[in-house]
Parts: sequence; structure tokens; C-alpha cells
Amino acid sequence: MTSTVIDQKVTGYSVRHALCMARVAELAYKDEPAIDKAAREWGFDRVRHHHTTFRPPFPLEDTQAYTLGGRDMIITAFRGTEPANMRDWLSDTTTPPWPGPGGKGYIHYGFAEALESVWPQVHNAVHEFRDNGQTVWFTGHSLGGALAMLAGARLHFEEPYLTATGVYTFGQPRTCDRLLTREFDAAFTDRMYRFVNNNDVVPQLPPEPAFHHVSTLRYIDSTGKIHSTMPVITGLFDHAKGYTADLLAPTSDGVRDHFMGAYITALEKNQN
Repeated sequence: MTSTVIDQKVTGYSVRHALCMARVAELAYKDEPAIDKAAREWGFDRVRHHHTTFRPPFPLEDTQAYTLGGRDMIITAFRGTEPANMRDWLSDTTTPPWPGPGGKGYIHYGFAEALESVWPQVHNAVHEFRDNGQTVWFTGHSLGGALAMLAGARLHFEEPYLTATGVYTFGQPRTCDRLLTREFDAAFTDRMYRFVNNNDVVPQLPPEPAFHHVSTLRYIDSTGKIHSTMPVITGLFDHAKGYTADLLAPTSDGVRDHFMGAYITALEKNQN
């Protein structure tokens, strides 16, 4: 993919574009020279790197993201983190929630704090690069997926004249309450694509009923096939194929299915 130019004219969903967005999300884990090199190869002539250190009441040290600017497309990708690093605070329901974008519902405090720390940089880059009516996209894996979804919500509800063309997330945790999910679903019909790979543990956190997922789902079954929904009976059977007692054990299916490489492999398979 690093030698393939991203089609900047895309405006809708396709598996190929999902693969491109997955590659962009994966690149967020790399260093700045690697990101700059890939940006040029993908056909983007401008890059801004976003890095903010902060100390919220959670074991996260920083937020990292980058924004690509091209002639017809702008993409911001947020970096994720390892499941074990998120386990405790994703499971903690005692922390007071944070008001959602535009006063719509509530979101998990940790996600809100992480996005808040880097949002001014992201916001400025998007506005700086958008000099040709470019489409705007957000993507991310794991924690980065939560931040991508919330960035899309923040842009839409706080600046409704500039709504993201699409949001693609991979292994995203639950981010917000039922009110915000309802408002987000209505605003992002056919523009939000939340990929979940089989037994990936992170989308199962934080726990319900305090937190919820946005509706749009692209479920990857145990064979790597992508579905637009997860049938209850077959989904339970499919989950059981790889289930282990400790989903957060380093060798468990829940963690293996969370790796960004597993998402990319499945998307590559669905190109055929």
C-alpha cells in the first residue's frame, strides 16, 4: 500500500478505501520520517504532526495524530494504544463523564481528555489544508478509533458547515452515552464505518449500559469475511471459535484479533 496512490476523489464506502484508511491508521504508529515518506507516496503534499503530552487521571502519557493534506482530500489519523494499557480505565465507570460535542450527551472522560489535548492542532491543520473544498476524513485504530469518531462528532456538532465526509475506525472501544450515539447515527448515516474483527476485546469496553457504540458496523468473522451486521446466532457461534478465558492475555484471541495487522489482512482478503 505504501507504493499505491490513494484515490482522493473517493466520497463513499468501498472495501478498497477501507483498506487505504486502515493503512493510514496503521501509519500513525510510525515515526515522523516514515509518515512523511508514505504521505508523498500516497499523493499528499502536506503533513502536520500532532503530539501533546498531558496527565489525565488515566495511564496515558500523550496523544499522537497526523493530518495529510492533498489536492482533493484531507485525512487525520489518530494513534492507538495497547489493550492492556487501557484495561483498567476502560473498565472504570466511576469517573464522571465529560459533556459531548455541542452539548450532545456525554463521553468517556479519558477519551475526551485525550482528544481535547490535541484538538486545536488537528482543527487548525484541517482548516489550513482545506483550500480547495477537499473532503475531510478521520481514521484510527483502538484508542485512535475512539478519537477519530469523536473528532468527527466535534467537527460536525460544533462547526456544522464542515462535516467529515467519512470516519473509518478499527477496533474502536465504546465512547459515549446513548444520546450522543443517537445524534451521531442520524448525522453520519453512510459516513461512519466501525470495523470489528471477530473477538477483538477492545470494542467490548467500556462496559454497557453506561457506554454505547454508534450503530454502523462492519463485522469481520472468523474466516475474514466482512458483514454489514452481526447475526445474533451465527455471531455467537463465530465468537466461540476463538474464545479464550482471559481476553486480555497476551496470546488470547481477544488481543490477537485487535492487532491492526489482523484488520489489514482481512481487508486485503476481501479485495479478491
